[in-house]
Amino acid sequence: MKTIDDYLPENAIPRVRELLEAHDFILKIVNQRTTKHGDFRKLKSGKYQITINNNLNPLQFLLTLIHEIAHHVTHQEYGRVKPHGKEWKLTFKQLMLPFVNPAIYPEELLPPLAKYLINPKASTDSDPQLSLAMKCGQKESHKKYIFELELGSAFVLKKKNYRILEKKRTRYLCSEIDSHRKYLISQNAEVVPIKR
Repeated sequence: MKTIDDYLPENAIPRVRELLEAHDFILKIVNQRTTKHGDFRKLKSGKYQITINNNLNPLQFLLTLIHEIAHHVTHQEYGRVKPHGKEWKLTFKQLMLPFVNPAIYPEELLPPLAKYLINPKASTDSDPQLSLAMKCGQKESHKKYIFELELGSAFVLKKKNYRILEKKRTRYLCSEIDSHRKYLISQNAEVVPIKR
């Protein structure tokens, strides 16, 4: 059976263990969810729970775990505040700082990671450069990221055909070809292009 250590970069393990011992929450590693990498919530029992997807590579897993621990620490220190407001951003930066070094993250990942941490967003996927770098070239060869396609391009996602209509801030407005329904799809979604 896998332990938390199996999901983390080796040099991050001691500091992560310190954080886990210092804070009282239940940590669950769960099957992949397409809409999020992790979450933090208060359970009906009054206890706190953090869940992290099991399909993340160690670098993604570490960043997601610290993101969620930052929610817990922010809640403990400030009470009810905006989920990704200034208090969380400050806490996340402070917790992440010890991990932003070449012993944990590869040199080429440090610049986009440092840039992201200046003003972290609710999702690392909102920063396409960081998201791409964090995946470490793991994209399947027959797929492309939606941001690599031109407007008007058609693609397959989850066995449905779509066409790109326009780019929004961090997503693309797409129309499902059969139903003509419109959907906002993450700019980092991995899709199969349809040749014209």
